[in-house]
Amino acid sequence: MSDLFASFTLAASGMEAQARRLRHTSENIANADTPGYRRKTIDFRAEMDRANGLSHVATGPVQLDRRELPRVYDPGHMLADAQGFYDGSTVDLMIEIADAREAGRSYEANLRVFDQTRQMAQGLLDLLRR
Repeated sequence: MSDLFASFTLAASGMEAQARRLRHTSENIANADTPGYRRKTIDFRAEMDRANGLSHVATGPVQLDRRELPRVYDPGHMLADAQGFYDGSTVDLMIEIADAREAGRSYEANLRVFDQTRQMAQGLLDLLRR
C-alpha cells in the first residue's frame, strides 16, 4: 500500500510542477509585447522526503532570461529614444507555445498515472473487502 501512496505523491508533485511551469509560460505569452519584459523559467529537481522515504518533483526558483533585451525600431512608440528604438522583450512565442504543449502533455501523463494508481488502489480495496 505504501507503493501506491508513493505513486500518488509522485504523480501529484509532477502535476503541481507542470502547472507551475504552464503558469509561467502563460505569463510569458501574455507579456510577449511588453517592453523590457524578461522571460521567466523554472527548473525541476527530484527531492527526497526523508521522513516518509518518498521522492517527489520540486521546482526551483523563478529565473529571468539573462539575454540582452532586443532593440526594437519604432519611432512612434512612446518609449522610443531619440533614435526611435526601445527595449523589447526576450519572449519567443514559438518557444513558449512549444513549452506550453510540453507542460500540458506532461501534466496529462502525470494525471493518467494518478488515475491508474487510484484504480489499482480501488481494486485492491475491493479484493480486501471480499
